[in-house]
Amino acid sequence: MNIEIALKEANIILKKNNIKSYQLDSEILMSDVSKLSRKDFILNKDIELSDEKYQKFKKLIYERSKKKPISYLIKKKEFCKNEFIINDKVLIPRPETEHLVNEALLVTSEKSGNILDLGIGSGCIILSVLQERKKFRGIGVDINSGPLVISNKNAKKLGIENRVKFVKSDIDNFRIGKYDLIVSNPPYIKSSDLKNLEKDIIGYEPRIALDGGLDGMSEIRKVINTASKLIKINGKLIIEIAFNQKDKIISLLKNKEFYINKIVKDYSGKDRCVVSTKI
Repeated sequence: MNIEIALKEANIILKKNNIKSYQLDSEILMSDVSKLSRKDFILNKDIELSDEKYQKFKKLIYERSKKKPISYLIKKKEFCKNEFIINDKVLIPRPETEHLVNEALLVTSEKSGNILDLGIGSGCIILSVLQERKKFRGIGVDINSGPLVISNKNAKKLGIENRVKFVKSDIDNFRIGKYDLIVSNPPYIKSSDLKNLEKDIIGYEPRIALDGGLDGMSEIRKVINTASKLIKINGKLIIEIAFNQKDKIISLLKNKEFYINKIVKDYSGKDRCVVSTKI
């Protein structure tokens, strides 16, 4: 099968199924199957695709037409300039969460220290920080085994597996160590609001990584409570939040003797992270 013809077929299928980025998605999936760059097959339209690869491509296009996210189909996602392995056991890393990493790097130095990540997912947050802070060591905690497996793979891929450990535990029950920096991107969507999410999110991403309980705050409360016991005096706690949670979270943090350093807005101008210090 000629790649150009295969792409045209794919574009028609995805467009018909209301995939707005149908052309880009087709090219990404073709690149993944053919192991060629998009530039290669865009400039050379005569490249042939083996029948085996063509069948694989058709299957991926079918799954994408059903709104399965591209990142799950190609099993990777770029985050903070690194490529992370992912699967449907972990939340897809988002550009907004890079703000959390940036703030973590701003409040740390090249000195040694310990970082804790509560609810690791793919490990993208803690591993991105550790890659930049060579003298830091870290622990990542998650209640499920799936994220632990993926995070370990990503740690090995980045060559920092000797400086990080991943532990299976509920956040409430984790009591190991004292930390200079604690980070978390907990579930913060109200249970009643999950039904309003796009199909490619609620239909495929792990519900446990999205569902923040009746008021969207149940896991955030756990994070703040646990962090207050494990963080060093003058240590930093950085949490990703929903756009409408700032006031409630500030109140919770102050009650646990945290000083609020700043509220960080995302690319669309919405409140996204709270940076605080234990006093």
